[in-house]
Amino acid sequence: MLERRKIRMYKIAVLAGDGIGPEVMAEAVKVLHAVEKKFDLEFDFLEGLAGGAAIDAYGMPLPESTVKLCEECDAVLFGAVGGPRWDGVEGRLRPERAILGLRKHFGLYANLRPAVLFPALIDASPIKREIVEKLDLLIVRELTGGLYFGTPKGRDESGGKVRAFDTMTYTEHEIERVAHIAFKAAQKRKKRVTSVDKANVLETSRLWREVVEKVARAYADVELCHMYVDNCSMQMVTSPVQFDVILTENTFGDILSDESAVLTGSIGMLPSASLGDKKHYLYEPTHGSAPDIAGTGRANPIACILSASLMLEYSFQAADASTAIKQAVTKALDEGYRTSDIYTGTGKLVSTNEMGDIIARLTERCP
Repeated sequence: MLERRKIRMYKIAVLAGDGIGPEVMAEAVKVLHAVEKKFDLEFDFLEGLAGGAAIDAYGMPLPESTVKLCEECDAVLFGAVGGPRWDGVEGRLRPERAILGLRKHFGLYANLRPAVLFPALIDASPIKREIVEKLDLLIVRELTGGLYFGTPKGRDESGGKVRAFDTMTYTEHEIERVAHIAFKAAQKRKKRVTSVDKANVLETSRLWREVVEKVARAYADVELCHMYVDNCSMQMVTSPVQFDVILTENTFGDILSDESAVLTGSIGMLPSASLGDKKHYLYEPTHGSAPDIAGTGRANPIACILSASLMLEYSFQAADASTAIKQAVTKALDEGYRTSDIYTGTGKLVSTNEMGDIIARLTERCP
């Protein structure tokens, strides 16, 4: 008698957003359907509105119906939000408040942004081959503190002069919990953590350094070093392979992770995972909505597809399925398929949809 295989079922909140968000999301979902066929998984994709699309429909970037949808799901797959048509709305209603609101609501305090240079794309990086070859680093960014969420913030006027202000604040607990994430990640990699701060100037950075050093005592097998953010920014361009795990606060992490995109050849290659203490993790490409190429078929869906791979790994503990997607992406690039952002004059230039088709097909074929 044949043994009946158990199907694991998961609900995924799909928030495609604006610009190229719906285009790259469609390809990530396509690849996840390929995963279903091969790995005894079944996904229920539930669509919700966020960002500019939600502003148009509900007058707000993150309606309660979208939050409720995410609460009912096992993970959130996010596209991108924003665009010039919403530039005139007031700050609290900007499309970007959708992602900030979700991070805050679900307590997603740790953002993992891997930056890996696929061997086939070494010529797409503007950095010299001998400098960037074998790049494989992970940025762990604190996500719910610092300037983005500190209060007070706003504007006032006195004597005809306008003043704007944001407050950077961190607690010991906020630093401690994200530091543990970074050290645990390093234990599974090359066992090195570089903590990035500005402790020569900022009081929050001095606390950051103190707490990270305290956490490090629990991870004797991991080497810790400290680096000022300005030096780190330079070192990422001149000697990026020295890094394993970079741990840093919210604003610095936002900037450094975008810089890492240059190393890999395109920001269209960078996925991310936002983790917390609850089960509702969020996965999104690090690129923006790119309204200038929306609808042209030029968007690179790989960052969104790799974000889905991270979801399989962290939310569903489906490491085999996650690996199959990464292998499929590697094979597609090795075979010369390129979207416009990573096309250097050789290889096969393909559209967003075609790249998704290729990776889905290769995912089904992966051993």
